[in-house]
Formats: sequence, structure tokens, C-alpha cells
Amino acid sequence: MGQGGDNTRAALIMTLSMAGYALNDTCLKALGEDLPLGQVLFLRGALTSALIGGWVMWHGLWRVRLSGSDWGRVALRTLGEVAAAFFFISALFHMPLANATAILQVLPLTVSLAAALFLGDTLGWRRVSAIAVGFCGVMLIVQPGASGFNSYTLYALLAVAAITLRDLSTRRLDGSVPTMIVVLFGSLGVMCLGGALGPGEVWLALDVRATFLLIASALFILAAYVCSVAVMRIGDVAAVAPFRFTGLLWALVLGYLAFGEFPEPVTLIGASIVVATGAFTFYRERAVSRQE
Repeated sequence: MGQGGDNTRAALIMTLSMAGYALNDTCLKALGEDLPLGQVLFLRGALTSALIGGWVMWHGLWRVRLSGSDWGRVALRTLGEVAAAFFFISALFHMPLANATAILQVLPLTVSLAAALFLGDTLGWRRVSAIAVGFCGVMLIVQPGASGFNSYTLYALLAVAAITLRDLSTRRLDGSVPTMIVVLFGSLGVMCLGGALGPGEVWLALDVRATFLLIASALFILAAYVCSVAVMRIGDVAAVAPFRFTGLLWALVLGYLAFGEFPEPVTLIGASIVVATGAFTFYRERAVSRQE
């Protein structure tokens, strides 16, 4: 199959990956109506860790040896993953699904900015301009000073910072480190966080609905992880990366169908600006890397 066919297949897989993440978020938000945060994090983390651990064992990835520096990067990445889970799921429990997802669309901009500040990457005036415009779009989404702005909006922004830390740590990992090993440590970290929150909560017995949502959430997130790995091995990054933003479309549809939520027009305008600037940043990063 030619590169065009590979990119088409990779774009479809990326879209399915984003659907998996959005469905996972939908399940978690629905669980938040019945269960405390720590219980949700622990149970979902345990299920996900069991599934990913099975994947790792099946493929013999547990035999891989990591260097000392890679262990440190995995630890830093896990810290980012745990913090992101806490802040994002806390926000998700208290704000519309599409709004929380829209804020996450700023990640390509924050990662580019952080890479320039901490990893020595070069930013040209085009990407700097895109980042500035993108952050203006974020302000339209969060609307500071508006009645809908609260501490959980800040939690969503803190989740962006945590995911940026996670992604920068991932960039520094040696290419020989298996992705699913790294994902497994993140999942175990989230499970431990849920267990740590447990003593301050009242955990409840699971009914059929909660059990179904937990299992579905673990399966959706595993499918999203697997698709994410497959995409990087099939298509050209520049051609496929913009399809990450289909996650916002999935969130809009699922938020409306599952919870009757639909963002205000100003939020949609802000999200459109963020998506456009993020896609442009992906394009410029690819163009610069080719020139180099």
C-alpha cells in the first residue's frame, strides 16, 4: 500500500483512538454521578493496569531493560499522568464534557512552548504567533470572570500543564522503550492515587450500571492506547496529527447525547481558534523538522 493509503488508514485509526478517549471520558463522567473520585480512579486504574499488563506479558515486553536515565523519565512521566488524571477527571465531574475536552486541545501549543523553554527547541515567529492566538482562544473557552468560571475550570488548565509535563518526559525517552510499558506505569500510578484518596472518602458498593461503566471505560482507554501506538507506526505524523482534534467532535456529540450538554457559541468559537492554531503548529513543526 502506498503512503497515501497508509495515511488514510492511519487517519481512520487516529479518529477511532480519539473516539476511545471520548467514550472513556463519557463513562468516567457518568460514574462521577454515583461514586467518589478516589474509588473511580482506583477501580478504573486497576482494570486498565490488568489489561495493559496482560498485553505487556503477551508480547514479552516485560523483558526490556531500562537505563537509569529512562527510569527517571518514566517516573516523571508517571507523575504527570497521575496529576493529569486527578485534575482532569475532577474537572470532568463538574463541567460539560465538551468544555473540558476543548481546553485540552491547547496541548500542541503548550508542548511546543514548553519544548522551546526547557528542551532548547527553536520557535519561529509563525509558531509564536499561533501560540499567542491559541491562548486567546483558550480565554474564550474558560471565560475568566464569567459565571461559569470556577475552580474546576482551573483544574482543567492544571491538567493541561500536567499532560505537557508527561509529553515532554515522553519525548526524552529512548526510542527502544516500549510504549505500553510506559503506559502501564502511568496506569499503576493512577491506581495508587485512587487508593491514597480512599481513606478520605466513603466508597460505595457497585451496582450493575457502575460495573458496566467501569469495564467499558477500561476497554475504551485500552483501545485508544493501542490505536495511538498503531498510528505512529503507519502514517506520516504531519498528515495524521490534525485528526487528533476529532476528539472535540466526539466530545460534542457524546456530551449532548449522554448529558444533554452543548457549549455556548463563544466556547465553540474559542475551541475553533485553538484547533486551528494547534493544527498549524503541528504543520510548522513538521516543516521545520524536514528542513533540519
